[in-house]
Amino acid sequence: MSKKSSKIGVIGSSDAVLAFRTLGMVVRPVRSPQQAMLAVHRLVQEGVPLIFVTEDIAKDLSETFAQYASDPTVTLIPLPGVHGSDGLGMQRVRKNVEKAVGADILFNDTED
Repeated sequence: MSKKSSKIGVIGSSDAVLAFRTLGMVVRPVRSPQQAMLAVHRLVQEGVPLIFVTEDIAKDLSETFAQYASDPTVTLIPLPGVHGSDGLGMQRVRKNVEKAVGADILFNDTED
């Protein structure tokens, strides 16, 4: 049986991510989208299968998210930052659920 990594990565501004270190997560504080992109690639190379990226940074990493969207070994998830959510994370959840089941079952506003 292969040994899978149980590491979780968190990428974002230092004030948003440093607390996650106390939970045993791999933390990569960044100051720019370019640093974040490199941090994502490095964490993937290190075998980190689950990577949270704060929404303020994730909004500028659409190409990076698209690059790993079909890779079953890694999952990138937008995470609300210290200033709250801008809705990006929920948009991605909605899109992925709709892709998986063929319909928007989470946020369907129509009533029967």
